[in-house]
Amino acid sequence: MTNATTERKQVAVNDIGSADDFLAAVELTIKSFNDGDLIEGTVVKIDRDEVLLDVGFKTEGVIPSRELSIKHDVNPDEVVEVGDSVEALVLQKEDKEGRLILSKKRAQYERAWGDVEKIKETEGVVTGTVIEVVKGGLIVDIGLRGFLPASLIELRRVRDLTPYLGQEIEAKILELDKNRNNVVLSRRALLEETQSATRSSFLAELKPGQVRKGVISSIVNFGAFVDLGGVDGLVHVSELSWKHIEHASDVVEVGQEVTVEVLSVEHDRERVSLSLKATQEDPWQVFARTHAIGQIAPGAVTKLVPFGAFVRVADGIEGLVHISELSGQHVELAEQVVSAGQEVFVKIIDIDLERRRISLSLKQANEGVDPEGAEFDPALYGMTTEYDENGEYKYPEGFDPETQDWKEGFESQREKWEQEYAAAQERWEAHKKQVAASAAEIAAAPASEDAAAGSSFSSDSASAGALADDEALAALKAQLEGN
Repeated sequence: MTNATTERKQVAVNDIGSADDFLAAVELTIKSFNDGDLIEGTVVKIDRDEVLLDVGFKTEGVIPSRELSIKHDVNPDEVVEVGDSVEALVLQKEDKEGRLILSKKRAQYERAWGDVEKIKETEGVVTGTVIEVVKGGLIVDIGLRGFLPASLIELRRVRDLTPYLGQEIEAKILELDKNRNNVVLSRRALLEETQSATRSSFLAELKPGQVRKGVISSIVNFGAFVDLGGVDGLVHVSELSWKHIEHASDVVEVGQEVTVEVLSVEHDRERVSLSLKATQEDPWQVFARTHAIGQIAPGAVTKLVPFGAFVRVADGIEGLVHISELSGQHVELAEQVVSAGQEVFVKIIDIDLERRRISLSLKQANEGVDPEGAEFDPALYGMTTEYDENGEYKYPEGFDPETQDWKEGFESQREKWEQEYAAAQERWEAHKKQVAASAAEIAAAPASEDAAAGSSFSSDSASAGALADDEALAALKAQLEGN
């Protein structure tokens, strides 16, 4: 065997050196990390409790599921996918099992703090998604867990926070404390800021006398606030209704749509005064339009006074029955004839629209009413009656005076007329019953009671003309005139 055949051929050149040199070269290909470093890697495996990340280390980095997101109890599959490039923070270079422990949420946290601090310095706006509803407010994901108090979500306090879950919202940063990991947000501050220009423009266009539509936004002891579309105006309790009310809730409720009139606008204080009753017809105007002097109207006695009794004849409308108009017999006290709460029929003897007063008479209402009578005048009991310029009766539209019947095609007019007629007739029948009952009471009263000093009635002819009676009447007249 020759030397040529026994020599081994060299197939590679050892340019590394010794075995130690080789291990050193391998070490150089492996990245080195320290606790707290921010590194990038690729997701290679997703388990229920952790995610494995290839970061170029001798072993994969491990991100425990609790370190994946600032959300609590998340499913890893909802946060990352295999192949995703992820930034993570080194929590522990080597745990007791030799693993590299990483945190995605800490890396996100560190990055976010820097961004949020810059936004806070420039008084900018952060955008995030509501991830939790907690006691007193919302948790918003802005890279950090930002707390948005319930009182700072809207311009007004919100009671139900659930609808905000999952919504993306914008907010201003109120407080920022990295040591305490505290971030407080305010959406209301942003809304106030963005609406300021709109509000100023809206107020500039608002003029007294304008009629606007709005929604009752809140009710307070002194009235109700109406949202006119970004600007709230106050309807004082005195401007809510023509009639006297104790509280705004007697008339309106939150969320109710209303039509209001602008009374005044204070631009410097951004205050708007409104009126609800100004958009509604004055009940006195309604009464004057639907009633006439001489009509008989049903009512209820509301108050007794030395000079007579007040009777409510419509909602918010009260008239006086003077003591001299209570009965055809002499009356010294109103309670001798009527009592508070009693239902009566009265005759309208005067309407003073300017002074908002009406005068009524119980005596005249009952005069000439025959409880057994059959002659009925519907106009006397509130049925609408019209006359032309010559004083001739105007028949209702669709009624033929020659045939005394209704024409075809006027069914709705006929129905309305018949309803009004029936209502007037019902009032007439009730009035006759009242007159009959009153007559029965007088007839049943013993004759001795009529002559007694404390009687309810004194006959004009019985002891009339006695000096004592005349003096008493004169004294009463002087007292009434003094009132």
